[in-house]
Amino acid sequence: MSDQDASPTPSPAPPPPTGPPPKVTNRGRSAGPIASSNSDSTDIPDFEYYGAPHPRGVPPLTEFLDISSVDMMRRPDESNKLEHHTMFYNSDNLIVRRAQEFQVKITFDRPYDSARDKIALEFIIGSSPQYSKGTYIPVFPTQERQSSWAGRITHNSGNEVTMGITPAANCIVGKYHMYVAVATTYGIRRTRKEKSRDLYILFNPWAPDDAVFLDDEREREECVMTEMGIIYHGSYDDIAERDWNYGQFNYGVLDACLYIMDRSEMPITNRGDPIKVTRKASAMMNSRDDDGVLVGNWSGDYTYGVAPTSWTGSTDILLTYASSKMPVCYAQCWVYAAVFNTFLRCLGIPSRVVTNYFSAHDNDGNLKTDIILEEGGRIDRKLTKDSIWNYHCWNECYMTRPDLPAGFGGWQVVDATPQETSDGMYRCGPASVQAIKHGQICFPFDATFVFAEVNSDVVFYSRRKDGTLEPVKVNRTHVGRMVLTKTPGDLTRREITDQYKFSEGSTEERTVLEKADEYGCNREKSNPPLADVDLVVPTLEVSVGDDFELSVEFINRSNQQRTVDTYISGNMVYYTGVTRSEFLFRDPTVEIDPNQTVKELVAVKSSSYMRHLVEQANLHFIVTGKVKETGQIISTMKIITLHNPKILLEVSGVGRVNEEMMASVQFTNPFTFSLEGVYIRMEGPGIMAPKSKYYRMIPGGSSLTWTEFFTPQRVGTTRMIATLDCPDLRQVYGQATVTIKP
Repeated sequence: MSDQDASPTPSPAPPPPTGPPPKVTNRGRSAGPIASSNSDSTDIPDFEYYGAPHPRGVPPLTEFLDISSVDMMRRPDESNKLEHHTMFYNSDNLIVRRAQEFQVKITFDRPYDSARDKIALEFIIGSSPQYSKGTYIPVFPTQERQSSWAGRITHNSGNEVTMGITPAANCIVGKYHMYVAVATTYGIRRTRKEKSRDLYILFNPWAPDDAVFLDDEREREECVMTEMGIIYHGSYDDIAERDWNYGQFNYGVLDACLYIMDRSEMPITNRGDPIKVTRKASAMMNSRDDDGVLVGNWSGDYTYGVAPTSWTGSTDILLTYASSKMPVCYAQCWVYAAVFNTFLRCLGIPSRVVTNYFSAHDNDGNLKTDIILEEGGRIDRKLTKDSIWNYHCWNECYMTRPDLPAGFGGWQVVDATPQETSDGMYRCGPASVQAIKHGQICFPFDATFVFAEVNSDVVFYSRRKDGTLEPVKVNRTHVGRMVLTKTPGDLTRREITDQYKFSEGSTEERTVLEKADEYGCNREKSNPPLADVDLVVPTLEVSVGDDFELSVEFINRSNQQRTVDTYISGNMVYYTGVTRSEFLFRDPTVEIDPNQTVKELVAVKSSSYMRHLVEQANLHFIVTGKVKETGQIISTMKIITLHNPKILLEVSGVGRVNEEMMASVQFTNPFTFSLEGVYIRMEGPGIMAPKSKYYRMIPGGSSLTWTEFFTPQRVGTTRMIATLDCPDLRQVYGQATVTIKP
C-alpha cells in the first residue's frame, strides 16, 4: 500500500481551554484601540520636531517666545467659573461649559507679537488624540486660522496675553489636558503636562447651540443648579416626600461621573451626544449586566449593604463606587433615579426626578394588567401574576432629538431601574415625553414601555369552571393616576400628568390609543356593562402601630334591592405591588336597599399587621363582590400607607461661612419593643458632608440624641436632612432649613 492510500489515524480532540475566556479586542478590526477612557492619556513631547530630530538636541531658541507661566483663571470667584455657572463645584481645576467662551492668561518671556509669533492652545482628551475625531483640538488666536473651537486674543499687555477659547457646541464632554504651544523654525515648543492645567468641559443648557439648551431660567436653575431635591412617594391620595441631597457639586462627584462612562467603555468620541450619554448611563446606574453603580434589592434583607430607605444623598454612593470599583448595595427605584439625577446635573444635562403613581410594568406589550377572580368574585392569588407599583420614579432630561421628527425634543424619559432589557441591556430611554403623549410609540427608545406604565388598563377576569376567562370589569383610569415632580424654585409639588397623556375619555385620548393599537399595543376592547352597585373605601391616615377601622361603602344606584357576596382582603405589599402576606380576610354578605348606601366596618388590629410589616409599610385592601341579583362583579382597591414617627433635627450656631455650627438629631422609640441595628445618617449640601452613626439597640419608649459639629463652606439657604433606618422601622426622616451668611 502506498503512502497516498493510507488513511489518517483519528486522534482525540484536544481538551478545552481552562480559565476565563480571553478578552475580545479590536485587533484585526481597527488600526488601533478605540479610546474609551477619559482617565487614560498620552504623553505629548515638550518639543516636537518637524522632521528628523536635531543631531545635537534642541538648538537655542532665544528668538522665539518662551512660556513663563499659565493662569487657568480657575478660582470660584474668577470670571470663568462665574460666567459658566460652575462656581459651586468643589474642584481646584477649571470647569467650563461648551459653546461659551472662557479665558486663559499666559505670561511669556517678552511681549507677544501676532505678526511674528505663532502660538496655539492644544486641548487633548483620551489616549489617542486625533484632530479628525475631536480628541485633539488646536486653538489659534488669529482670525485667519481657526479650528472647530474659536480662539481670540482678548487682552495683550506687556508680557501677558489673555486668550478666549470657545469650545464647539457639540464637543466631547469630559476632562481635557491643555498645552500652550509655540511654533519655531525647528518644531513646536510646548509646556509640560501639569495637573493644574487640566480642565473639565460640560454640557451647556445656557447656550442656544448646545443640544441640551433649556430656554427657561427658572427650570435651568432647578434642573441643573439645585442640589437639594424632593422625591415623592406614598400613594396618590396620601403623597409623602423624601428629601435628597443630589450633591452634584461635591468633591469627587464629577470625577466619579466620568469614571462611570469609562467603566462602560463608552468611546470618547460619543461623549458629546446627550442621547448616547444618557442611554449608556441608564444602563450603568444598575449592576444587572455591566457591574454598574447600584445593586437593586426589594427583598427586605439588606444585611450586606445599606437599606435603600437609609440613604440621604448620592455623594456616598458615587464616591464609594469610584473608589471601590464595585457596585454599591442597595437601591430601589427612587435611589436609582436620584443618583442618575446627580449624574445628569453634574455633567450639565437638565434633569428632574418624576414619580408616577400606580405604575404598570407591562412585560408583553398588551397594555393590560390582569386580575383573576374566582366565579364567586374572590381574587385568585395563584393565577393573578401582574402587579401595579404604588409609585415608580424615573428621570426626565432635556435635549433635542435630531434622530426624531421635529417636535419630539424637549423632556425625555430615562429610567435606570432594571425592569426589562432594551437592546440586550437593562436600561430605558431616552423616550420622548411628547411621543408618549401622542402615541408615537415606535420612536426610539423604549417609548412603548413607558407608554404602558401610564396607560395600561386594569382588567378583572372571572374564571369559569372550565378554566376560560371572561372580562367582567375594566378600569381604564387606575394606572398612571398622577405624575409629579418638584416645582422649580419652590418646595411644592407640580403635577405633570397632562404632559404624558390627554384627559381620560377625551377625543384626543381615543385618537392616541387608536394610534398605539396600530403599533401593536392592544388594549382590552371589551366593555362589560357597569354594575349598578358602587364600592368606595375612603382615604385614611394611619400611623404605624395604630388600630383603625376600615369603612367599605356600598352604593346601590338601582331601584331594586341588591345583595352582594363580598370578599375583603387585607395584604401587606411591597411598594412594587407584590404581595408578601395576607393579614386580614372577611366575607360578609351585604344587603342594600334601593338607592341607599350601606357601610361595612372592618376592625383592623395592629397586632394583625405589625408582624407582617415590610418597608414602606403599605397595606393593600382589595374588595371584590358578586351581586346576586345581576351576577355582576364589583371591585375596588385601596392603598393605606402607614405613617412613621419623625426624627427631630435642630441646627444651632451663628450661621456664618467658616464658623462652626452644631446639628442635633433627636428620636424617641414609640413602640413597646426595642429597635435593633439602627443607622442614622445626616448631611446637607455645602454645609455638611454625609455622616452616619450606628446604635445597636434603642429600647422601647427610650430616646436618643446625636450631635455633630460642622463648618459651612457656602453662603445661602439650604436644607439639612437626616434618616433613621433599621429592620423593624424604615423611612424615618427629619429635615431643617439652614441659612448661612457671609
